[in-house]
Amino acid sequence: MISGGIDSPVAAYAALRHGFDVTAIHMDNRPFTDDREVAKVEELVGRLRTLFPKRTIPLLMIEHGRHQVEFARNARRNIGCLLCRRMMFRVAEEVAHKEGAVGILTGESLGQVASQTLHNIWVQDQSVSLPIIRPLIGMDKAEIVELAREVGTFEISTKPGLCCTIVPPRPTTQAALTEVLSAESLLQVEAGKLRFLPQLRRQ
Repeated sequence: MISGGIDSPVAAYAALRHGFDVTAIHMDNRPFTDDREVAKVEELVGRLRTLFPKRTIPLLMIEHGRHQVEFARNARRNIGCLLCRRMMFRVAEEVAHKEGAVGILTGESLGQVASQTLHNIWVQDQSVSLPIIRPLIGMDKAEIVELAREVGTFEISTKPGLCCTIVPPRPTTQAALTEVLSAESLLQVEAGKLRFLPQLRRQ
């Protein structure tokens, strides 16, 4: 899973450096981000392809913005990020099955944002059965930034762009799994009301 930020390209680099094959998945959050974020992702994957010229690194773009609208309209705002992350993981798992992948790779590091507390990570992990691989989990931001500078992704990640504008003002740091499951039940996530793979684009 790759965004236009600093962390996830570094996680992808770490996996590639250790011999993993990687398929990059970007959850396109427009209209809550903008075209610049998509352009940064494309450039970041291009940088990874330059660093690993013998490796095939497909990039899949998947619409996610309309999922965010459903979450904001139908669930308490403070759990919106957890609903978002769990949906992202479901999408990634479905793509993984189609691509023959055996895990989901993210750029999360422990405690960096509200969705990355140990409790909330556990809540997110309950949404899928595949292992979620977090190469940066024990690193602090300064270490991640240093590595991003070394591999040449930092300058791309810090180009101007619109961060997600639908993030709640006070996201929970310790969500109740029962509440999250209840919200997803009302949203009919498993029944397919929120389609998992709308307009998947391969680049």
